[in-house]
Amino acid sequence: MLTDEPKAVAEQAARQTVLSILLALSFTHFLNDMLQSLIPAMYPVLKDSLKLNFTQVGLITLTFQMSASILQPLVGLYTDKKPKAFSLAIGMGFSLIGLVSLSFAHTFPMLLVSVTLVGMGSAIFHPEASRLAHMASGGKHGMAQSLFQVGGNAGSSLGPLLAAMVIVPFGQFNVIWFSVAALLAIIVMINIGKWYQGNTHRIKPKKVAEVTGPAFSTGKVVFSLFILLVLIFSKYFYMASMTSYYTFYLIDKFHVSVQSAQVYLFIFLFAVAAGTFIGGPVGDRIGRKYVIWISILGVAPFSLLLPHANLFWTAVLSVFIGVILSSAFSAILVYAQELVPGKVGMIAGLFFGLAFGMAGVGSALLGKLADATSINYVYEVCAYLPLIGILTGLLPNVEKAGFTQRGEVSKEA
Repeated sequence: MLTDEPKAVAEQAARQTVLSILLALSFTHFLNDMLQSLIPAMYPVLKDSLKLNFTQVGLITLTFQMSASILQPLVGLYTDKKPKAFSLAIGMGFSLIGLVSLSFAHTFPMLLVSVTLVGMGSAIFHPEASRLAHMASGGKHGMAQSLFQVGGNAGSSLGPLLAAMVIVPFGQFNVIWFSVAALLAIIVMINIGKWYQGNTHRIKPKKVAEVTGPAFSTGKVVFSLFILLVLIFSKYFYMASMTSYYTFYLIDKFHVSVQSAQVYLFIFLFAVAAGTFIGGPVGDRIGRKYVIWISILGVAPFSLLLPHANLFWTAVLSVFIGVILSSAFSAILVYAQELVPGKVGMIAGLFFGLAFGMAGVGSALLGKLADATSINYVYEVCAYLPLIGILTGLLPNVEKAGFTQRGEVSKEA
């Protein structure tokens, strides 16, 4: 056990926000998700060159997202017990190999192998990077997760724009140039790993919540986690319709070019990136439940209007949808981590994994629906998904149950 003086030093260090590490994590998240977003951005090119149907496009997303989602909770659970300082760099190594393979992939099975490798890299990256953001937060968990998330969403928004400039006009092989970004990420991740090695004391002091147990019964915690997972389903099924099929929707309905459609996708994803930072800090102040409620249910009016709008208003509505919907994930993640204290990696892995898994399953099912009906019908059906956000009313208020904004049990509890 730590004596009083070393324990006090460790706890003081754990309360200090390390902005340089948070910025480095946000930057590596930017690079990681930029590389991931190249895959759906390449779909129009791959669909034409390999003569794919929408079902096969959906299967590519399903394979990619499932390889990321299934491993994430397992990685988080393992590293909760045995933190691995350089796991981020190892994960990016898988993504690097996947990118090189993708540039040479000229058969459907090889495409699936390539995206699986990129997905594995993501599975290793997200739980540990989320833990590091938690470690470096100084108790400002919402702010730290939002800063971490905004890097990823900014990268996701830039990917389609880069694909429109580099891959669409010059061909699939040119994805290999993005391996330079993967190498840069590995260098930064190695330096983050060195900080991680020297700062494990930040995760050793036990919070009071970890000693006394959660503020709710096991049944209440399980029920609340179930509601959060349903909300993740709603958010990421709708997000799958936008990230995987928005370009096809614009091309089919408004007859825009592939490059123009990629620019409209960039506008949507940039709105997602811009809105990401809102959820965490606002949740720190007013309560995460309210942020979750507003960010999912609040999208419904805009999603219901989208299938009936012209091109200009489609772009405008997509901005509102992106900004509002993107604020949910940081709030959901930190809310879940406060429900289950001491399991930061496992919860991060579970929710990142489920997010990717829902996006993959959603993309596959929506691709099948598009083949059976039309791409326009997909958006008419998905318009109702945000209404599931009304279930947020069933969640307890974790702040009123004895948690402070720093995720610790208050003295009054």
